[in-house]
Amino acid sequence: MKKWILILILFFLIVIGIFTKIYLTAVEPLKIAEKKAVTFAEKKVHISQVNDFHLYHGLETVDVIEGENKQGDKIIIWIPEKSKKMVIKKAKNGLTKAEAIRKLEESKNPKKIISVRLGMEKNIPLWEIYYRSDNNLINYYYIRFETGEWLKKIENL
Repeated sequence: MKKWILILILFFLIVIGIFTKIYLTAVEPLKIAEKKAVTFAEKKVHISQVNDFHLYHGLETVDVIEGENKQGDKIIIWIPEKSKKMVIKKAKNGLTKAEAIRKLEESKNPKKIISVRLGMEKNIPLWEIYYRSDNNLINYYYIRFETGEWLKKIENL
């Protein structure tokens, strides 16, 4: 009986180890991309703290860094992978996530908002809102970061 308990414990430890290795291997490219993007951005602006990093995959891949500069201002940096023409904006000069959602709700009736994230297309910083409509279809709604103006929508997928 003790032998089976030891075998089971060993089995679970091996499984946990394998899943940990798979997870760490999966997130490694994202960590490398973040490090490269932050290093590149610091050539132009001093980032005292990185609060969030993600990749936006639109017409082209864009690194998006949300953080703070040395003055304590919240900033957002968009770095297109191909052109590397960095766009830096203070967060207070654009819409918040909540305001972007409110803009969507003013013109659409989303059943469930799945994600809201920053991105950039054609050098225009934007909010991408991914949601489901009443008929459970997938929709994307894009609005300008600075003005809240509607840019484009992809509906009923």
